Amino acid sequence: MKLLSTFIIVFIFSCSHTSEIRKASLISGKKQSQYEARAKNYMISTQGHFTTQAAKYAIDQGGNIFDAATAASFAISVERPHSTGIGGGGFMILNHAKSQNVEAFDFREMAPSRAHSKMFLDKNGKQITEKSLTGPYASGVPGLVAGVLEVQKKYGKLPLSIVMKPAIDLAENGFEIYPALARALEAKSEKLCKFPASKKIFLNDNCSPKKAGERLFQKDLAQTLRIIAKKGREGFYAGEVAQKIVSSQKKYQGLITLSDLKNYQVKMREPVVGTFRGNKVVSMPPPSSGGTHVIQILNILESFPLKELGPQSAEAIHLTASAMQIAFADRAAYLGDSDYADVPIKTLISKKYANALAKKIPRNKALSSKDFPISFDKILSEPDHTTHFTIMDGEGNVVTSTQTINGWFGSSLVAAGTGIVMNNEMDDFASHVGGVNLFGAIGGKNNLVEPGKRPLSSMSPSIVYNKKGEPILALGTPSGTRILTCVMQTILNYIEHDMPLWDAVSATRIHHQWQPEEIRVGPPGFDKSVEEKLKKMGHKLNHKSLGCSIQAIARYQDQTLHGVSDPRGEGSSVGF
Repeated sequence: MKLLSTFIIVFIFSCSHTSEIRKASLISGKKQSQYEARAKNYMISTQGHFTTQAAKYAIDQGGNIFDAATAASFAISVERPHSTGIGGGGFMILNHAKSQNVEAFDFREMAPSRAHSKMFLDKNGKQITEKSLTGPYASGVPGLVAGVLEVQKKYGKLPLSIVMKPAIDLAENGFEIYPALARALEAKSEKLCKFPASKKIFLNDNCSPKKAGERLFQKDLAQTLRIIAKKGREGFYAGEVAQKIVSSQKKYQGLITLSDLKNYQVKMREPVVGTFRGNKVVSMPPPSSGGTHVIQILNILESFPLKELGPQSAEAIHLTASAMQIAFADRAAYLGDSDYADVPIKTLISKKYANALAKKIPRNKALSSKDFPISFDKILSEPDHTTHFTIMDGEGNVVTSTQTINGWFGSSLVAAGTGIVMNNEMDDFASHVGGVNLFGAIGGKNNLVEPGKRPLSSMSPSIVYNKKGEPILALGTPSGTRILTCVMQTILNYIEHDMPLWDAVSATRIHHQWQPEEIRVGPPGFDKSVEEKLKKMGHKLNHKSLGCSIQAIARYQDQTLHGVSDPRGEGSSVGF
């Protein structure tokens, strides 16, 4: 009888807890077991089924999590060609359990040597939007291959031929197009049709897009991957692959040269480090704005009793959105490549600065963006993009990495004979002070184009540590400027609101980026009473998916690893 009563109490508490939190799982119709796993030795959470299996394959062959991360990086480049690829770049945070050393690898794309600050302006100084989005001018020098191979060379155990085998096989043998990829093909078919090498892979002869359920083969990419597996970095940045990339650039009057490829450098960065409720938070520094503003927003929110207010109360949502709004104004004003600009990171992530900002937030009234002095242009559309994976082992070694080609299918230009979709990361630079990029983010002077410079990003691979210095949560996500707010909210849900990891990932999320002046509310939204309160405070609500797909792994006191791949996406978690 005592056992039964205990069960009833637990059941009632669980139901009450669930009812408070609107979760993506309530509307997705997908089984929770598809997206989460628990294990003791290894945990892999990625955005793609084949990618998760590729990472597992590397470990099954005797590799470690760094081999698995390499396998995942190349596999996801094949599985999600609209979101990432070896024609792009990214960031990676590593935690080494024995040494307790944390490393931040920056393999973000670089502006070509012939790039300049007015390259996306017409003779009257007006932004030529399409020039930074489609075609050869849109591409920075790719860094993904260099970055991933450097990590594997330093810390991996297996030969590249084994690590890259799943990606090569997937590209050669193909896979069925899934709905998200089909949507991207539909949306970008007109632009892909402009380039014969792109059309050959992704479209039919009449330029109509391939449909969900059809098989996608990427045989040129398979051959490129074989060359990389054999020759390493030189297989991409020199020789026949490099020649083909440059030839494609020349054909369409692009800027990338053989010298640009040869001189690409992976950067080792000092991670940004903050604390939240006594837990250390480590994330990516500039040229990513993500880590800086994840910590800044958490610092601001530390001033408020969010847990008492409730995770999805109107008051908590208002305070969270206001903190985001302030952070994005600072992003526009100060952030850029710290190799080229003086970025005041210490101030932006300081508790003193956050406390001052918190005092500027009224408790029951929306902030006005008119209070911020930087001008802005029209707001552009915001498609989903980018990929993320997180891998952890039982000892506490961690790899968490966000990788991208920017917008769907990047520049839409495939380098002929390579299968490589070239990025359109040049759009992440500011065309001019106040210019707006693909994701509606405002550009400041620190993010103007310069040769060799890396464009500002929001990618936020992050690790949270307990007071003993042990990793307890590692995570990241795709989706442009929403990356940093989705990562921040997942940390907030998990640490502040004590949500189970599944709830922390799948709960309704919001986004406010200063402009447009609105709270973007992802599905399934909030209770009507909560939304009415927010409107009375002066907030405008826009119900629209944020596009985030959190890939998170928690590590518990008993050393159990718990992986959750966001139920909003096509990913999976595998543990063993």
